[in-house]
Amino acid sequence: MLVVDSRVGRQLEAIREVVEVGRELRIPVWLRGGWAMDFYLGKVTRPHLDVDWFVWGDEVQQLAEELVSRGWTLLPEPPHDRQMDLVKDDVEQSLTLLARNEAGHPVVAAGPSAGEPWPETMLDGPPGSLAGITCPIITPESQIELKRMYPIWIPTLKRRPKDATDIAHLQAALNTQKQASASQPPQTDREQRPAGR
Repeated sequence: MLVVDSRVGRQLEAIREVVEVGRELRIPVWLRGGWAMDFYLGKVTRPHLDVDWFVWGDEVQQLAEELVSRGWTLLPEPPHDRQMDLVKDDVEQSLTLLARNEAGHPVVAAGPSAGEPWPETMLDGPPGSLAGITCPIITPESQIELKRMYPIWIPTLKRRPKDATDIAHLQAALNTQKQASASQPPQTDREQRPAGR
């Protein structure tokens, strides 16, 4: 496990703060990117440049305003109909906006790709946990898909060695989880019935 330095500690505190603010305001948030992987794996695997989130576009303004009231600075770029970047000291957080299609599935909120679908079930997984923080994350399957597809969707983005390593970590954890599930004996009708019936 990577030694948690002071910057990693500050990023974890920023994650805790966003989770708490989202809970107070009843605004759902989902970690994405490298921190989503680490929360799925339950360990810090590498240093991270920033903390990346998904937030519904019709709720992000309220979330950002509350964070600004707590000492975060909202940066002017990128366009706020796509993403809001906030900074405090040496920690940067990016709130990527989501919209919904007619079926209620997540799509790109604005910009040249507005309306394009994100992975349909990416918000449907269980939360992840790390350092005593429990946080909603995008599903590991979606994490893998996004890391594989970004350079195809955005040709100017080069494939990065860290993405290949992240995919390998996620795939290994998913394979272990599947093997563990497959080795569990199926429950009998007797085991599934409540006692006394």
